Amino acid sequence: MVNASLHQGRLPTSQKHAVVTPLLKKPGLDTADMANFRPVSNLTYMSKVVERAVSVQLNEYLKDNGLLPRCQSAYRKQHSTETAMLKVWSDALVAADQRQVTLLALLDLSSAFDCVDHSILLRRLELNCGLTGSVLDWLASFVQDRTQQVVYTKANCRVRSLCLSESYRAPYWDHSFSCCTPPSSAKFSPHNGLTLQQYADDCQIYIATPVSDASSAVIRLQECLCQVNAWMSSSRLRLNHKKTEVM
Repeated sequence: MVNASLHQGRLPTSQKHAVVTPLLKKPGLDTADMANFRPVSNLTYMSKVVERAVSVQLNEYLKDNGLLPRCQSAYRKQHSTETAMLKVWSDALVAADQRQVTLLALLDLSSAFDCVDHSILLRRLELNCGLTGSVLDWLASFVQDRTQQVVYTKANCRVRSLCLSESYRAPYWDHSFSCCTPPSSAKFSPHNGLTLQQYADDCQIYIATPVSDASSAVIRLQECLCQVNAWMSSSRLRLNHKKTEVM
């Protein structure tokens, strides 16, 4: 069944319907507030088997061809939150040893993977990663024409919502796609002296500078953040200004 799906370049519609169950994020939270629930999406067993096979092959291809950005510390072996934190912390300590201060911007995106535009994603996978033919056809089939239905229990009865289509959300294993389209590196290279580190959709941009040049460093970081924000907007992504911090 896996081989047939890959050979035909499509995932059957029956394998793209998700049953979403709302679960409380923490015990004791107010059940009347929908923000306190986390949607858990359940798909068929066979669809997850096919996803796993494609995920392994895709990540091997990206790794072998050097298409994974070095600054991304998620969704790959021997890269974790720990390695991301140690990289930023180590650079800050090295700068301090050289009597420099570090200006750090912590960027957070609003529902990043719920805002993924499928057409933009597929175009970048083709242009940036060289995926074509039946491979690209399968990926297009995988992300398109997906449906979801919320199921919950009320008064000891299971209640089902109407089926809704998913036009922009990326399925969760598609987080590996973020390695192909890091949200800030596209506008990052022109800014000399700035360093980028990412974990999933969380970005850290920082610069080390002597205290005497701190004012100019602030201006350079501001210019970089403005361009990153503009690039995200053009990609239909949005910075969460409430959670974005500069220190």
